Amino acid sequence: MARQVWPGRSFPLGAHYDGFGTNFALWSSVADKVELCLFDDAGKEDRVVTQQGTGQVWHVYLPEVGPGQRYGYRVHGPWDPEHGVRCNANKLLGDPYARAISDGVEWGPALQGYAGGDPFGARSEEDSASHTFRSVVAQPYFDWGNDRHLETPWNETVIYEAHVKGLTMGHPDVPKELRGTYAALAHPAILKHLKSLGVTALELMPVHAFIHDGFLLERGLKNYWGYNSIGYFAPHPEYSSLRTAGAAVAEFKQAVKALHKAGIEVILDVVYNHTAEGNHAGPTLSMRGIDNEGYYRLVPDKPGYYMDYTGTGNTLQMRSPHVLQLVMDSLRYWVTEMHVDGFRFDLASALARGLHEVDRLGAFFDLIQQDPIISRVKLIAEPWDVGEGGYQVGNFPALWSEWNGRYRDWIRDYWRGEQGSLQELGTRVTGSSDLYQQEGRFPHASVNFISAHDGFTLRDLVSYDAKHNEANGENSADGESHNRSWNCGAEGPSDDPGVRELRARQQRNMLATLFLSQGVPMLLGGDELGRTQKGNNNAYCQDNAISWFDWTAVDTDLLSFTRALAGLRRDHPVFRRRGWFQGVPIRSTTRGEDATPDLAWIGDDGKEMADDCWHTDGARSVQLFLNGRGLSQPDHRGQEIVDDTFLVVFHGQVEDRAIHLPTEAWGKRGWRLVMNTERGFTAEGSEEAKHVWAPGTELTVKARSLWLFRREGG
Repeated sequence: MARQVWPGRSFPLGAHYDGFGTNFALWSSVADKVELCLFDDAGKEDRVVTQQGTGQVWHVYLPEVGPGQRYGYRVHGPWDPEHGVRCNANKLLGDPYARAISDGVEWGPALQGYAGGDPFGARSEEDSASHTFRSVVAQPYFDWGNDRHLETPWNETVIYEAHVKGLTMGHPDVPKELRGTYAALAHPAILKHLKSLGVTALELMPVHAFIHDGFLLERGLKNYWGYNSIGYFAPHPEYSSLRTAGAAVAEFKQAVKALHKAGIEVILDVVYNHTAEGNHAGPTLSMRGIDNEGYYRLVPDKPGYYMDYTGTGNTLQMRSPHVLQLVMDSLRYWVTEMHVDGFRFDLASALARGLHEVDRLGAFFDLIQQDPIISRVKLIAEPWDVGEGGYQVGNFPALWSEWNGRYRDWIRDYWRGEQGSLQELGTRVTGSSDLYQQEGRFPHASVNFISAHDGFTLRDLVSYDAKHNEANGENSADGESHNRSWNCGAEGPSDDPGVRELRARQQRNMLATLFLSQGVPMLLGGDELGRTQKGNNNAYCQDNAISWFDWTAVDTDLLSFTRALAGLRRDHPVFRRRGWFQGVPIRSTTRGEDATPDLAWIGDDGKEMADDCWHTDGARSVQLFLNGRGLSQPDHRGQEIVDDTFLVVFHGQVEDRAIHLPTEAWGKRGWRLVMNTERGFTAEGSEEAKHVWAPGTELTVKARSLWLFRREGG
């Protein structure tokens, strides 16, 4: 019986099932003809000619075609690669709007649009259909129940960056058949761990469908991180416990629903700056064959080549209204249909480029600002790319928060004892006002982090002076060039008790600094466990034990310390203020005016530091006074905690040092020790917890340590 074919409509783009049939719509401004290709379970192909409608959209409606149907497109049109036109109907093309994508790309000449190895030569006649993935019609219906976006305030947010597979693959309490999948994210063991850390937002490394690079597969490796997108609407099928495209959609939704129920938002790391099609010699998989000039930034005087601000071979054409539409439609889909709570934009500076320069008021940011859906979710920029002028920390619009690379670099430098790091410490831990206070931004614009997926883990940061990326097969030429010495006494693992203690203390120093800083803390998943990658600081291709969490080798002391830090931050708003410090006395509704300001820096002598003390060599000791009067929430009896004032003592020098606690002007009744990074948190009810340190007391602080005191009685 002949298939029924109806004209359909040009909107919305993609494949949309309505309960009776499916409408297919594809944009291409260069096509002469577009064929929709349907595949059965045996791989047999059935071609349907689409109709050209308004807005250069090719469309067709097929009754009785529904979820699970595999499809692709063949785009007929001109072939002129030197001028940036690369249509080739011999290549099966993925739908840029596909809600689901099947797994599997078989690398070889069949994927190339050109013949004979010459990217500017003749059009290839070899059919690619048996070598590439399929787009899949997705089931749009899902029972969300009473699920909703949590809208956790920024100042209460704690972000945990993790990889779907890395976080869950080795967890002994997760059933083996679920490990490494979206379903594992919803398992009680994973939720319990995240909750114990005070995590309010799980930032997932890329889950948009991606492919594994051919050169990595030849080495027996994979693109583990997933920064190689081929579909901006489809969840990656490999992370489905059933390993199917359709199941991935429902399973991802179920994971989001479970995380929300546990009070945890979901933020996606998204890669809208480039695709997996690479440079001019790359494969023809989707956008290149649909409308190369429409989707990609081409070199103006050599349109056969691509502008590459990403280091991957191509950059999306963010000046094109159709690309902007694609990105915005994708973002809205993940918010409205997949219920995610925000996005971290990989190499976000590339999205802001006009001609060559980074334009912070580019069209993309204008669209975000006025969009009634996307403007309400959490937006985080990785504020750099690899092009000239791409480092834009502090320069994104007011709606945005940013990965604060300067925080990462200077906090590391302070604890390693670098010259000139003291003044930067003072600026970074108080919210980086030099970067973010302008134009109505607040401390939450700074997403603070010590380590991230790209670089050393925290454990390796204090254990290695050089990278060890040998397993990547690039002679360790990849990744950060070096780590700069931490002077921890040995390279790599060590049995020396002194070395091990110093490394443990340095990890606690940086974690404590992170959780006690103003701004939004982002914890790299596994740092709280003491996770190591054996010195590999670029494990992008290591889908194995190098990258997966080893849940059998947990540093329980470090984990307990991190949990206590998270609880401290949660319970004391002085560490997560909404606004900027003013440096003026606090006014309280219950106690009148406090003579001490909201923030002050105290020197070794217990007195407020003079300006010239900041301009000193090395990581000298300094005390941060944080006045919490009137900021605290009611205690467990519902009574206001009138005074919640703390003193943070930073001592980054390599020798022990005697300092004086603040004079009576800063706290007449003295101070109680909350924790230090030498011994950890003070046990409740212990003699140490009961002890009150008098104002001006001389205290010997351990080399490279942090101390936290709470003011006694106002």
